Amino acid sequence: MKQHIAISAIGSDRTGMVHDLTKIVAECSGCISESRMTALGSEFAMLLLVSGNWHSLAKLETELQKLAADTDLSVHIKRTEPRGPRTEMVPYSIDVVCLDQSGLVAELSGFFAARGIDIAEVATRNYPAPHTGAQMFSVQMIVNVPKRVQIS
Repeated sequence: MKQHIAISAIGSDRTGMVHDLTKIVAECSGCISESRMTALGSEFAMLLLVSGNWHSLAKLETELQKLAADTDLSVHIKRTEPRGPRTEMVPYSIDVVCLDQSGLVAELSGFFAARGIDIAEVATRNYPAPHTGAQMFSVQMIVNVPKRVQIS
């Protein structure tokens, strides 16, 4: 029977980090169903949903703990289930670009939470505007709006 684990890992950004972790997943006969990986400052962070049989995932948990002990990689593992279909929800993409300001993500997430709107994904970054150098902030979100919520 197929089972699932969610893995979060973060460590000093270095060449080969993705390979080290994904090689262990493959060697343990795990299948990466979903993943997000990115550099955050001088760190590199990975989120993975891995599926496999009970034996494969138990072996993977052990091997990932060994990897964490041998490197500066911090690993957290949790048994989980894949997200079910969201038939009562309508997905929307949200893109915000504005001058950088403190608390923007908290304000956006509070707006959606107050209306019962589920946030499925968030990506943010700040950068200097090309001509003025002003600090800009970009937020991309995928939200799931209940069909009962009127948007227009």
